[in-house]
Amino acid sequence: MTDEQRPQPRFWVRHIPVYGDLILAPMAGFSDLPYRSICRELGSAMSYTEFVSANTVIHQRALTDRALRRLRYKPEERPVVFQIAGADEDAIVEAAKRIEELEPDIIDLNLGCPARRVCAGGAGAALLRDPAKVARIFRKLTAALSVPVTGKIRLGWDAQSRNYLEVARAMEENGAALIAVHARTRDQDYSQPASWEAIAEIKQMVSVPVIGNGDAITVADIERMLVETGCDAVMVGRGAMGHPWIFQRIDRDQVPIEEKIAMIRRHLREMLAFYGEPLGLILMRKHIPCYLKGHYRIRRLRHSLLRCEDVETFHRLLDELAQTLK
Repeated sequence: MTDEQRPQPRFWVRHIPVYGDLILAPMAGFSDLPYRSICRELGSAMSYTEFVSANTVIHQRALTDRALRRLRYKPEERPVVFQIAGADEDAIVEAAKRIEELEPDIIDLNLGCPARRVCAGGAGAALLRDPAKVARIFRKLTAALSVPVTGKIRLGWDAQSRNYLEVARAMEENGAALIAVHARTRDQDYSQPASWEAIAEIKQMVSVPVIGNGDAITVADIERMLVETGCDAVMVGRGAMGHPWIFQRIDRDQVPIEEKIAMIRRHLREMLAFYGEPLGLILMRKHIPCYLKGHYRIRRLRHSLLRCEDVETFHRLLDELAQTLK
């Protein structure tokens, strides 16, 4: 293969090449190893883990099984991004140093989680209220770690404090190697459209790569975000739930039901291999409405799948589903 034929990186996170412009968003309960590996295989360019709490990491003599499980990954997922959440500056740094021993490619600070429980403790999107603190955290992280440090932000805490440019500047000036932007404030829900123009503003201001996030549901949305914002890649969250084909630029309604059912079976196998029984099946159930979104006349079967407690019955229900939706 000549140099001209070799795929070229879409962008770099410091010294790490990234070969694609679509990325699965970190989502608690969804972006675990089984689903990440499926999405990575279908074209997601990086693997972000579910976030781990800095307090959990530093206050346990050994990482808990749950935290370790969130940080497990397959070699073929690289580049792998460990996401960490916390409020105390020193705890964040200490936790990041500890999880760096597990050899991620990148460590990412969560500055975007809107969950009340997370924000009440001063973590997630609550950090956006104090750009000076954000600057200090990134300064300490980049000094303490050998891997690149990145962050995922929102546009601000609320409509009165849309301070995304100040936060992005504080991050870049203190060593952030990439900024991912969910183009909503913490208090906005999904009924309000994402403000893509803010992604464009950040991209124009900083020199590091910028990933856009928010309302990238269809292939057309993805292409429009890339054009309108100039972002280096698009991070897909809701649009990828139960729809890993989005990373092949295939819309949800273009996937035959037979292929969806085959993917559900494959996803279940991955869940069982990773979590074991019965937990793998229990955790798989929440993915079912996502895979079957847009399909009607299956209320009874969907309900049965969501309550199913054994693998054999689950597969039998999928057989029945395939016949119903033929």
